[in-house]
Amino acid sequence: MNPVTPAVEYSLISPMLIVFGAAVLGVLFEAFLPRRLRYGAQLLLSLGGLAAAFVAVLLVARNLAGGNGSLAVMGALAVDRPALFLQGTILLIGVLGMLLIGQRHLAGAHARDEAGLDGFTPQASAVPGGVAEQVATRAGVVQTEVFPLTLFATGGMLIFPASNDLLTMFIALEVLSLPLYLLCGLARRRRMLSQEAALKYFLLGAFSSAFFLYGAALLYGYAGTLKLPGIADAVAAGAGTTSLALVGVALLLVGVLFKIGAVPFHSWIPDVYQGAPTAITAFMAAATKIAAFGALLRVFYVALPELHTAWRPVLWTVAILTMVVGTVAAVTQVDVKRMLGYSAVAHTGFILTGVIAGTGSGLSSTLFYLFAYGFSTLGAFAVVGLVRDAAGEEDTALARWAGLGRRYPVVGIVFSLFLLAFAGIPLTSGFVSKFAVFKAAGEGGAIPLVVVGVIASAVAAYFYVRVIVLMFFTDRPDDAPDVVVPGAATTAVVTVTAAVTFALGALPQPLLDLVNSADAFLG
Repeated sequence: MNPVTPAVEYSLISPMLIVFGAAVLGVLFEAFLPRRLRYGAQLLLSLGGLAAAFVAVLLVARNLAGGNGSLAVMGALAVDRPALFLQGTILLIGVLGMLLIGQRHLAGAHARDEAGLDGFTPQASAVPGGVAEQVATRAGVVQTEVFPLTLFATGGMLIFPASNDLLTMFIALEVLSLPLYLLCGLARRRRMLSQEAALKYFLLGAFSSAFFLYGAALLYGYAGTLKLPGIADAVAAGAGTTSLALVGVALLLVGVLFKIGAVPFHSWIPDVYQGAPTAITAFMAAATKIAAFGALLRVFYVALPELHTAWRPVLWTVAILTMVVGTVAAVTQVDVKRMLGYSAVAHTGFILTGVIAGTGSGLSSTLFYLFAYGFSTLGAFAVVGLVRDAAGEEDTALARWAGLGRRYPVVGIVFSLFLLAFAGIPLTSGFVSKFAVFKAAGEGGAIPLVVVGVIASAVAAYFYVRVIVLMFFTDRPDDAPDVVVPGAATTAVVTVTAAVTFALGALPQPLLDLVNSADAFLG
């Protein structure tokens, strides 16, 4: 028997190869470059790698030449229009997230250079109104290893929605997850809270990965293959015992629902969002959800369309619980980051309504929602990272944000824009996103789910508007935090995300046309 030489279509998988190549080179930089050169080299390498990967995505999309896509690496990856759209979105989020991460570390690098020692050094930086922020810096704050770790996580996110078999999907899940566990524990000035978040994320993530792997094993026992189209063929042919397939799907769902933060697998989200460094939270909250939903869509639309009568009721229940629990819990929060965490849970439920539609319009509306939500989330957390107390610590206590919008109108208005987008107010990307997924779900016969979604959106608007009222119409407390002057990178991130949030609400048609052309998976 002659051995089969694996065929690797390098051009099709070039975006993933570029990101992983940059990540490996970043590890070498950490090992061999002098400490004073690492920051600049790592930041330049990371941004260059992500930008090059995005250009590669555009070239691959152009070379599809009207076709829906192609299989790569002996069928392990499906490079089709939905996968390319999700990869492009992840890379754009990655570039902005890397700018945010790099800006935070730049402040620490400058303070350390001025001190000339490894101790605790305050650095004053001007803020509006003549107030000075004391940026506390100590040994180890400048952690340039965050750049290759973020690149490895991004590489896993690129593979996750393009995986055409369950083994590749599991490997991608681990590649994107392991760096995130480490990144969540790097908030050294909030050491206990950050380490607790990282440990909780790691332990729960390990359990969910085990469930995913066990589910994949059961589906292999049912279908005799791990490839998603092969599983679909086995289900259509009625091979084996259907109950085995259903148990496998249920276990598989645990791993994916954990990553998207759906109830009852959501408990890690508020703790991790609060404890992780805000720049890491911004990147993770936006990019991880995009990649995980891409994988969930591929599993249900490619491998399990014939079992829709079995899995749709389960997703109905999960979506309703996610919207209700996320909305109700967010109302009671007194910390801004935790409120945004539960808001992310509620949005997971809204996005699931598009998945449940099971149609081409459901797929395209979900893609639009993921794109819009990713930019709004990144911008919201970027603004949160600018609010600091007198010691230079991030201040996310909601009560202390009273009057913030009157003292810093630009910051208040921009943050209000993101909150209004989350609430789904017209002329923001959130309104178009929710309208699209609710319309697709209604056309798919999920009218009761749409009713629940509309009611949950109305309730959610309360806690978003409450923050706006607090910032603009409430008296400032004596110990109110200040807003630091953002660096050029942070300013660029906030500007771009705010512009996208408004543009997609006012002129959504170009993006709608793009996602409508990506309304079917290969397979």
